Amino acid sequence: MDRISVLLVEDDEGDAVLVEALLDEVEADVSLHRARTLREAERLLPNADCVLLDLGLPDTTGLDGLTRLLGHPAPVAIIVLTGLNDEHQGTRAVAAGAEDYLVKGQVDGVGLARSIRYAVGRKRAEETHRQLREEQLLAAEKTRLERGLLPSPILHGEDLEVKFRYRPGGSRMLLGGDFFDAVRASDGTLQVIIGDVCGHGPDEAALGVFLRIAWRALVLAGQEPSRVLRTLHEILEHERHQPGLFTTACMVTISPDRRWARVYLAGHPEPMLLVGDRVVELPRDRAGLPLGVLPDSTWSGLDVPLPPGWSMLLYTDGLVEGRVLGDVERLGSERLIELIGDITGERPGWAREPSALLDDLIARVKELNGGELDDDMAVLLITDRD
Repeated sequence: MDRISVLLVEDDEGDAVLVEALLDEVEADVSLHRARTLREAERLLPNADCVLLDLGLPDTTGLDGLTRLLGHPAPVAIIVLTGLNDEHQGTRAVAAGAEDYLVKGQVDGVGLARSIRYAVGRKRAEETHRQLREEQLLAAEKTRLERGLLPSPILHGEDLEVKFRYRPGGSRMLLGGDFFDAVRASDGTLQVIIGDVCGHGPDEAALGVFLRIAWRALVLAGQEPSRVLRTLHEILEHERHQPGLFTTACMVTISPDRRWARVYLAGHPEPMLLVGDRVVELPRDRAGLPLGVLPDSTWSGLDVPLPPGWSMLLYTDGLVEGRVLGDVERLGSERLIELIGDITGERPGWAREPSALLDDLIARVKELNGGELDDDMAVLLITDRD
Protein backbone atom coordinates (compact mmCIF):
# COMPACT_ATOMS: atom_id res chain seq x y z
CA MET A 1 0.00 0.00 0.00
CA ASP A 2 1.28 3.51 -0.84
CA ARG A 3 2.07 5.99 1.90
CA ILE A 4 -1.23 6.87 3.59
CA SER A 5 -2.33 10.48 3.86
CA VAL A 6 -4.07 10.94 7.23
CA LEU A 7 -6.14 13.99 8.11
CA LEU A 8 -6.48 14.53 11.85
CA VAL A 9 -9.52 16.65 12.68
CA GLU A 10 -8.88 17.71 16.27
CA ASP A 11 -9.14 21.09 17.99
CA ASP A 12 -7.43 20.02 21.25
CA GLU A 13 -3.66 20.64 21.03
CA GLY A 14 -2.80 17.99 23.60
CA ASP A 15 -4.79 15.26 21.86
CA ALA A 16 -3.26 16.25 18.51
CA VAL A 17 0.27 16.01 19.91
CA LEU A 18 -0.56 12.59 21.41
CA VAL A 19 -1.77 11.20 18.06
CA GLU A 20 1.32 12.48 16.28
CA ALA A 21 3.57 10.95 18.95
CA LEU A 22 1.85 7.56 18.77
CA LEU A 23 2.34 7.37 15.01
CA ASP A 24 5.96 8.55 15.22
CA GLU A 25 6.67 5.96 17.92
CA VAL A 26 5.86 3.06 15.62
CA GLU A 27 7.26 4.79 12.51
CA ALA A 28 3.89 4.47 10.78
CA ASP A 29 4.12 4.97 7.02
CA VAL A 30 1.70 7.90 7.01
CA SER A 31 1.80 11.61 6.27
CA LEU A 32 -0.20 13.44 8.94
CA HIS A 33 -2.12 16.65 8.30
CA ARG A 34 -4.19 18.62 10.77
CA ALA A 35 -7.53 20.45 10.67
CA ARG A 36 -9.00 22.19 13.70
CA THR A 37 -12.54 22.64 12.40
CA LEU A 38 -14.90 20.66 10.23
CA ARG A 39 -14.96 23.41 7.64
CA GLU A 40 -11.18 23.24 7.33
CA ALA A 41 -11.39 19.43 7.12
CA GLU A 42 -13.88 19.61 4.26
CA ARG A 43 -11.43 21.68 2.26
CA LEU A 44 -8.58 19.18 2.83
CA LEU A 45 -10.71 16.04 2.40
CA PRO A 46 -9.99 15.36 -1.31
CA ASN A 47 -6.28 14.81 -0.55
CA ALA A 48 -6.82 12.42 2.38
CA ASP A 49 -6.95 8.62 2.45
CA CYS A 50 -8.07 8.45 6.06
CA VAL A 51 -9.67 10.88 8.52
CA LEU A 52 -9.25 10.69 12.30
CA LEU A 53 -12.34 12.61 13.42
CA ASP A 54 -13.01 14.05 16.86
CA LEU A 55 -16.74 14.27 17.51
CA GLY A 56 -16.49 17.48 19.52
CA LEU A 57 -15.36 20.36 17.29
CA PRO A 58 -15.95 24.13 17.47
CA ASP A 59 -18.34 24.07 14.49
CA THR A 60 -20.07 20.71 15.04
CA THR A 61 -20.95 18.22 17.76
CA GLY A 62 -22.05 14.61 17.94
CA LEU A 63 -22.49 12.75 14.67
CA ASP A 64 -23.24 15.85 12.59
CA GLY A 65 -19.60 16.20 11.53
CA LEU A 66 -19.40 12.54 10.52
CA THR A 67 -22.59 12.84 8.50
CA ARG A 68 -21.25 15.86 6.63
CA LEU A 69 -17.95 14.17 5.79
CA LEU A 70 -19.70 10.98 4.67
CA GLY A 71 -21.82 13.12 2.33
CA HIS A 72 -18.76 14.21 0.36
CA PRO A 73 -18.04 12.36 -2.89
CA ALA A 74 -14.41 11.66 -1.95
CA PRO A 75 -14.06 7.93 -1.04
CA VAL A 76 -12.16 8.44 2.24
CA ALA A 77 -12.01 6.13 5.27
CA ILE A 78 -13.18 7.80 8.50
CA ILE A 79 -12.14 6.67 11.99
CA VAL A 80 -13.92 8.32 14.89
CA LEU A 81 -11.87 9.45 17.91
CA THR A 82 -14.09 9.55 20.99
CA GLY A 83 -13.66 10.20 24.67
CA LEU A 84 -14.37 7.43 27.16
CA ASN A 85 -17.76 8.89 28.07
CA ASP A 86 -18.75 9.02 24.39
CA GLU A 87 -18.11 5.35 23.58
CA HIS A 88 -21.76 4.72 22.77
CA GLN A 89 -21.52 7.47 20.15
CA GLY A 90 -18.58 5.66 18.63
CA THR A 91 -20.74 2.58 18.20
CA ARG A 92 -23.43 4.69 16.56
CA ALA A 93 -20.78 6.26 14.34
CA VAL A 94 -19.76 2.88 12.94
CA ALA A 95 -23.40 2.11 12.26
CA ALA A 96 -23.65 5.45 10.42
CA GLY A 97 -20.70 4.67 8.13
CA ALA A 98 -17.41 5.17 9.98
CA GLU A 99 -14.81 2.44 9.44
CA ASP A 100 -13.87 2.24 13.12
CA TYR A 101 -13.85 4.17 16.39
CA LEU A 102 -11.03 4.61 18.88
CA VAL A 103 -11.25 5.75 22.49
CA LYS A 104 -8.78 8.47 23.37
CA GLY A 105 -6.24 7.33 25.91
CA GLN A 106 -6.97 3.63 25.31
CA VAL A 107 -5.12 3.08 22.03
CA ASP A 108 -1.37 2.71 21.49
CA GLY A 109 0.68 3.45 18.40
CA VAL A 110 0.51 -0.10 17.06
CA GLY A 111 -3.27 -0.23 17.41
CA LEU A 112 -3.70 3.21 15.84
CA ALA A 113 -1.49 2.41 12.84
CA ARG A 114 -3.22 -0.95 12.36
CA SER A 115 -6.67 0.67 12.51
CA ILE A 116 -5.63 3.21 9.87
CA ARG A 117 -4.25 0.53 7.53
CA TYR A 118 -7.31 -1.70 7.90
CA ALA A 119 -9.74 1.20 7.48
CA VAL A 120 -8.05 2.40 4.29
CA GLY A 121 -7.81 -1.14 2.95
CA ARG A 122 -11.52 -1.78 3.57
CA LYS A 123 -12.50 1.54 2.04
CA ARG A 124 -10.44 0.92 -1.09
CA ALA A 125 -11.91 -2.56 -1.43
CA GLU A 126 -15.42 -1.14 -1.02
CA GLU A 127 -14.72 1.54 -3.63
CA THR A 128 -13.33 -1.02 -6.07
CA HIS A 129 -16.39 -3.21 -5.55
CA ARG A 130 -18.68 -0.20 -6.00
CA GLN A 131 -16.98 0.79 -9.25
CA LEU A 132 -17.12 -2.79 -10.51
CA ARG A 133 -20.80 -3.03 -9.66
CA GLU A 134 -21.47 0.30 -11.35
CA GLU A 135 -19.65 -0.87 -14.49
CA GLN A 136 -21.66 -4.10 -14.48
CA LEU A 137 -24.94 -2.18 -14.18
CA LEU A 138 -23.90 0.20 -16.96
CA ALA A 139 -22.88 -2.72 -19.17
CA ALA A 140 -26.23 -4.44 -18.57
CA GLU A 141 -28.10 -1.23 -19.32
CA LYS A 142 -26.02 -0.68 -22.45
CA THR A 143 -26.71 -4.22 -23.63
CA ARG A 144 -30.46 -3.79 -23.18
CA LEU A 145 -30.48 -0.47 -25.03
CA GLU A 146 -28.17 -1.77 -27.75
CA ARG A 147 -30.56 -4.63 -28.46
CA GLY A 148 -33.25 -2.02 -29.06
CA LEU A 149 -31.02 0.14 -31.25
CA LEU A 150 -29.74 -2.78 -33.31
CA PRO A 151 -32.74 -4.76 -34.53
CA SER A 152 -33.05 -7.87 -36.67
CA PRO A 153 -34.17 -6.49 -40.05
CA ILE A 154 -37.37 -7.93 -41.51
CA LEU A 155 -36.23 -9.10 -44.94
CA HIS A 156 -37.77 -11.42 -47.53
CA GLY A 157 -36.02 -12.86 -50.56
CA GLU A 158 -32.38 -13.10 -51.54
CA ASP A 159 -32.22 -10.41 -54.22
CA LEU A 160 -31.39 -7.68 -51.67
CA GLU A 161 -28.84 -7.89 -48.90
CA VAL A 162 -28.56 -5.50 -45.95
CA LYS A 163 -25.36 -5.40 -43.89
CA PHE A 164 -24.76 -3.08 -40.96
CA ARG A 165 -22.16 -2.06 -38.42
CA TYR A 166 -22.53 -0.11 -35.19
CA ARG A 167 -19.84 1.34 -32.91
CA PRO A 168 -20.51 3.32 -29.71
CA GLY A 169 -18.23 6.33 -29.41
CA GLY A 170 -15.45 7.42 -27.09
CA SER A 171 -12.74 5.66 -25.12
CA ARG A 172 -15.39 4.30 -22.70
CA MET A 173 -17.53 3.14 -25.65
CA LEU A 174 -20.50 5.22 -24.55
CA LEU A 175 -23.80 4.30 -26.09
CA GLY A 176 -25.50 7.06 -28.05
CA GLY A 177 -28.68 7.64 -30.00
CA ASP A 178 -27.77 6.21 -33.42
CA PHE A 179 -30.42 3.77 -34.67
CA PHE A 180 -31.50 1.99 -37.83
CA ASP A 181 -33.97 -0.56 -39.13
CA ALA A 182 -35.03 -2.27 -42.34
CA VAL A 183 -38.39 -3.80 -43.28
CA ARG A 184 -39.31 -5.44 -46.56
CA ALA A 185 -43.00 -5.73 -47.36
CA SER A 186 -44.62 -8.78 -48.94
CA ASP A 187 -44.73 -6.98 -52.34
CA GLY A 188 -40.92 -6.60 -52.29
CA THR A 189 -40.72 -2.92 -51.29
CA LEU A 190 -37.81 -2.30 -48.91
CA GLN A 191 -38.06 0.47 -46.32
CA VAL A 192 -34.89 1.53 -44.48
CA ILE A 193 -34.20 4.19 -41.86
CA ILE A 194 -31.06 5.41 -40.16
CA GLY A 195 -31.15 8.13 -37.52
CA ASP A 196 -29.11 9.96 -34.92
CA VAL A 197 -30.50 11.48 -31.72
CA CYS A 198 -28.20 14.37 -30.78
CA GLY A 199 -26.16 13.73 -27.65
CA HIS A 200 -24.81 10.67 -25.84
CA GLY A 201 -25.94 8.53 -22.97
CA PRO A 202 -28.78 6.26 -21.89
CA ASP A 203 -31.49 8.92 -22.28
CA GLU A 204 -30.55 9.54 -25.92
CA ALA A 205 -30.18 5.80 -26.56
CA ALA A 206 -33.60 5.12 -25.04
CA LEU A 207 -35.14 7.80 -27.25
CA GLY A 208 -33.44 6.24 -30.28
CA VAL A 209 -34.95 2.86 -29.37
CA PHE A 210 -38.36 4.49 -28.99
CA LEU A 211 -38.16 6.16 -32.42
CA ARG A 212 -36.93 3.00 -34.13
CA ILE A 213 -39.75 0.88 -32.72
CA ALA A 214 -42.29 3.57 -33.65
CA TRP A 215 -40.88 3.66 -37.20
CA ARG A 216 -41.18 -0.11 -37.58
CA ALA A 217 -44.76 -0.09 -36.33
CA LEU A 218 -45.71 2.71 -38.74
CA VAL A 219 -44.07 0.96 -41.70
CA LEU A 220 -45.71 -2.37 -40.92
CA ALA A 221 -49.01 -0.51 -40.69
CA GLY A 222 -48.50 0.68 -44.28
CA GLN A 223 -48.10 4.40 -43.58
CA GLU A 224 -46.87 6.70 -46.37
CA PRO A 225 -43.12 7.47 -45.83
CA SER A 226 -43.61 11.25 -45.64
CA ARG A 227 -46.34 10.70 -43.05
CA VAL A 228 -44.02 8.35 -41.12
CA LEU A 229 -41.44 11.12 -40.73
CA ARG A 230 -44.11 13.57 -39.66
CA THR A 231 -45.35 11.14 -37.01
CA LEU A 232 -41.81 10.52 -35.73
CA HIS A 233 -41.40 14.29 -35.50
CA GLU A 234 -44.52 14.57 -33.35
CA ILE A 235 -43.46 11.64 -31.16
CA LEU A 236 -40.06 13.22 -30.61
CA GLU A 237 -41.61 16.53 -29.56
CA HIS A 238 -43.64 14.74 -26.87
CA GLU A 239 -41.08 12.17 -25.69
CA ARG A 240 -37.76 14.04 -25.64
CA HIS A 241 -36.33 14.57 -22.16
CA GLN A 242 -35.14 18.12 -22.80
CA PRO A 243 -36.37 20.97 -25.02
CA GLY A 244 -34.55 21.48 -28.29
CA LEU A 245 -33.38 17.88 -28.59
CA PHE A 246 -33.48 16.90 -32.25
CA THR A 247 -32.90 13.85 -34.40
CA THR A 248 -31.51 13.57 -37.91
CA ALA A 249 -32.83 10.79 -40.10
CA CYS A 250 -32.53 9.34 -43.59
CA MET A 251 -35.32 7.11 -44.87
CA VAL A 252 -35.11 5.18 -48.14
CA THR A 253 -37.76 3.27 -50.08
CA ILE A 254 -36.48 0.71 -52.62
CA SER A 255 -38.99 -0.34 -55.28
CA PRO A 256 -39.92 -4.03 -55.67
CA ASP A 257 -38.04 -4.23 -59.01
CA ARG A 258 -34.97 -2.60 -57.35
CA ARG A 259 -34.65 -0.03 -60.14
CA TRP A 260 -35.47 3.14 -58.22
CA ALA A 261 -35.28 4.55 -54.74
CA ARG A 262 -36.99 7.42 -53.00
CA VAL A 263 -34.80 9.15 -50.43
CA TYR A 264 -36.08 11.33 -47.57
CA LEU A 265 -33.54 13.43 -45.66
CA ALA A 266 -34.22 15.12 -42.33
CA GLY A 267 -30.99 16.98 -41.66
CA HIS A 268 -29.03 13.77 -42.21
CA PRO A 269 -26.02 12.99 -44.45
CA GLU A 270 -27.21 11.83 -47.86
CA PRO A 271 -26.61 8.19 -48.84
CA MET A 272 -23.90 7.22 -51.30
CA LEU A 273 -24.67 5.15 -54.37
CA LEU A 274 -21.97 2.63 -55.23
CA VAL A 275 -21.74 1.22 -58.76
CA GLY A 276 -18.68 -0.93 -59.34
CA ASP A 277 -15.74 1.14 -58.09
CA ARG A 278 -17.60 4.46 -58.52
CA VAL A 279 -19.25 6.42 -55.73
CA VAL A 280 -22.15 8.73 -56.57
CA GLU A 281 -23.27 11.35 -54.04
CA LEU A 282 -26.96 12.14 -54.18
CA PRO A 283 -28.09 15.79 -54.45
CA ARG A 284 -29.36 17.49 -51.31
CA ASP A 285 -31.98 19.70 -52.95
CA ARG A 286 -34.74 17.82 -51.10
CA ALA A 287 -33.06 17.79 -47.70
CA GLY A 288 -35.35 18.89 -44.88
CA LEU A 289 -34.79 20.00 -41.31
CA PRO A 290 -34.04 17.48 -38.56
CA LEU A 291 -36.95 16.03 -36.62
CA GLY A 292 -37.93 18.13 -33.63
CA VAL A 293 -36.69 21.51 -34.89
CA LEU A 294 -39.77 23.33 -36.23
CA PRO A 295 -43.34 22.26 -35.45
CA ASP A 296 -44.61 22.62 -39.04
CA SER A 297 -41.74 20.84 -40.81
CA THR A 298 -42.47 18.64 -43.84
CA TRP A 299 -40.31 16.28 -45.86
CA SER A 300 -40.48 15.29 -49.52
CA GLY A 301 -38.67 12.47 -51.26
CA LEU A 302 -36.03 12.51 -53.98
CA ASP A 303 -36.42 9.81 -56.69
CA VAL A 304 -33.13 8.16 -57.60
CA PRO A 305 -32.71 5.68 -60.51
CA LEU A 306 -30.74 2.56 -59.56
CA PRO A 307 -28.50 1.04 -62.26
CA PRO A 308 -27.79 -2.71 -62.35
CA GLY A 309 -25.34 -3.91 -59.71
CA TRP A 310 -25.93 -0.98 -57.36
CA SER A 311 -25.27 -0.70 -53.65
CA MET A 312 -26.30 2.10 -51.30
CA LEU A 313 -24.37 3.21 -48.22
CA LEU A 314 -26.22 4.95 -45.38
CA TYR A 315 -24.35 6.26 -42.35
CA THR A 316 -24.53 8.56 -39.34
CA ASP A 317 -22.20 11.52 -39.05
CA GLY A 318 -19.94 9.74 -36.55
CA LEU A 319 -18.32 8.07 -39.56
CA VAL A 320 -17.17 11.37 -41.10
CA GLU A 321 -16.58 13.56 -38.03
CA GLY A 322 -13.40 11.80 -36.93
CA ARG A 323 -10.10 13.64 -37.15
CA VAL A 324 -7.33 13.04 -39.68
CA LEU A 325 -3.89 12.85 -38.08
CA GLY A 326 -1.76 15.81 -39.12
CA ASP A 327 -4.77 17.78 -40.38
CA VAL A 328 -7.02 20.30 -38.63
CA GLU A 329 -10.01 19.26 -40.73
CA ARG A 330 -12.39 16.41 -39.98
CA LEU A 331 -12.65 13.49 -42.38
CA GLY A 332 -15.78 14.75 -44.16
CA SER A 333 -17.82 13.17 -46.94
CA GLU A 334 -15.35 13.96 -49.75
CA ARG A 335 -12.50 12.05 -48.12
CA LEU A 336 -14.94 9.29 -47.21
CA ILE A 337 -15.68 8.93 -50.93
CA GLU A 338 -11.94 8.68 -51.59
CA LEU A 339 -11.60 5.96 -48.95
CA ILE A 340 -14.48 3.98 -50.44
CA GLY A 341 -12.98 4.39 -53.91
CA ASP A 342 -9.62 3.09 -52.67
CA ILE A 343 -11.24 0.03 -51.10
CA THR A 344 -13.48 -0.82 -54.05
CA GLY A 345 -10.52 -0.32 -56.40
CA GLU A 346 -8.44 -2.76 -54.35
CA ARG A 347 -11.34 -5.24 -54.18
CA PRO A 348 -12.87 -5.60 -57.68
CA GLY A 349 -15.32 -8.23 -56.42
CA TRP A 350 -16.20 -6.42 -53.21
CA ALA A 351 -19.96 -6.67 -53.85
CA ARG A 352 -19.75 -10.41 -53.22
CA GLU A 353 -18.50 -9.65 -49.69
CA PRO A 354 -20.16 -6.37 -48.63
CA SER A 355 -19.31 -7.00 -44.97
CA ALA A 356 -15.61 -6.80 -45.83
CA LEU A 357 -16.15 -3.37 -47.38
CA LEU A 358 -17.76 -2.09 -44.16
CA ASP A 359 -15.03 -3.56 -41.97
CA ASP A 360 -12.24 -2.11 -44.13
CA LEU A 361 -13.92 1.28 -44.27
CA ILE A 362 -14.39 1.54 -40.50
CA ALA A 363 -10.84 0.30 -39.86
CA ARG A 364 -9.36 2.98 -42.14
CA VAL A 365 -11.50 5.74 -40.63
CA LYS A 366 -10.32 4.74 -37.15
CA GLU A 367 -6.72 4.57 -38.35
CA LEU A 368 -6.93 8.10 -39.75
CA ASN A 369 -8.46 9.26 -36.47
CA GLY A 370 -5.65 7.67 -34.47
CA GLY A 371 -7.98 5.44 -32.46
CA GLU A 372 -11.62 5.06 -31.49
CA LEU A 373 -14.01 7.70 -32.80
CA ASP A 374 -15.47 10.20 -30.34
CA ASP A 375 -19.01 9.92 -31.72
CA ASP A 376 -21.10 6.79 -32.06
CA MET A 377 -21.52 5.49 -35.59
CA ALA A 378 -23.97 3.36 -37.55
CA VAL A 379 -23.40 2.23 -41.15
CA LEU A 380 -25.75 0.29 -43.47
CA LEU A 381 -24.96 -1.16 -46.87
CA ILE A 382 -27.82 -2.30 -49.13
CA THR A 383 -26.71 -4.44 -52.07
CA ASP A 384 -28.60 -5.58 -55.14
CA ARG A 385 -27.70 -9.26 -55.51
CA ASP A 386 -28.88 -9.71 -59.13
